[in-house]
Amino acid sequence: MTEVPSARGAEVGRRIGVGLMYGLWKPRVLGAWRVPAAGPLIFAVNHSHNIDGPMVMGVAPRPTHFLIKKEAFVGPLDPFLTGIGQLKVDRHTTDRTAISRALGVLEQGGVLGIFPEGTRGEGDFASLRAGLAYFALRGGAPIVPVAVLGSSERPGRLIRTLPPLRSRVDVVFGDPFDAGDGSGRRTRKALDEATERIQKQLTAHLENARRLTGR
Repeated sequence: MTEVPSARGAEVGRRIGVGLMYGLWKPRVLGAWRVPAAGPLIFAVNHSHNIDGPMVMGVAPRPTHFLIKKEAFVGPLDPFLTGIGQLKVDRHTTDRTAISRALGVLEQGGVLGIFPEGTRGEGDFASLRAGLAYFALRGGAPIVPVAVLGSSERPGRLIRTLPPLRSRVDVVFGDPFDAGDGSGRRTRKALDEATERIQKQLTAHLENARRLTGR
């Protein structure tokens, strides 16, 4: 049986994230009250900065288990990330261990964090992979869209993939929604339709978040 990542570890990670994120940047959190207090849930997060995952881990009202590319698990980061309940995934193959562990998180009523674009890019949800739809349908979990809007356009960044230190980073949580059509189908066609439905919802949330924050 595949081991499910530690919920206690994710809570420790959340506390570490709070200290780090508020120490290095100025997070402004909007809509956290929309996050259901219990039950399986998926955070679908846009991805344009290296801090997007840690930022959401730190400011979210519930401990989160993120699916993170295995390349990030190097040296001492490997036992650390595993210890705080994060999930190592091989993006270049069907990683059945990661899939099983992620579904285990949802089965135990936990929160799974996913970057549905698959990798860091423009952070605009333009290219979604079917993985998010699969977990939502198979795990019976609603999706909460999360927009992380940093200062990537501004000069003065010491590291290109990070917002400037002490700059404001907005994290906007949206309304939870179901990816399925209510039929319970998990066919390829149902996954494709769910992915299309998800993309519309995430894009609309991101546009709304940008209007709300002026980003």
